[in-house]
Amino acid sequence: MTFDELTEFKKDLKNLLKKYRTLNEDLGVVKKVLEITTDERPPFSFRIDNLGLETCIINVKKIACKALKGRGVNSGLRLIYAHFSDKQKITFIELYHKNDKENEDRNRITDNFK
Repeated sequence: MTFDELTEFKKDLKNLLKKYRTLNEDLGVVKKVLEITTDERPPFSFRIDNLGLETCIINVKKIACKALKGRGVNSGLRLIYAHFSDKQKITFIELYHKNDKENEDRNRITDNFK
């Protein structure tokens, strides 16, 4: 499995690293999980429908963050990624905290994967 990141994702990560210092390590754990199972797994993740895309877009809504001690997977961090099963590739699209944004940036998704 190969992992790729959009430039917008890199900016999201850079901004969040100021607040959550363990985020790179936490994303490493997420990558290990995604290597085993890439599909949605409710209640931890779900597929984003109604985008008009053939690409499988998944929203991970339960990410454990060590910087938020005592919160576990209820950290409030959200990760949006695209899964290309034929290429064995995952592209990270967006990373945000639920208090900063209510929903994923659907324009970012559709603009990059038309």
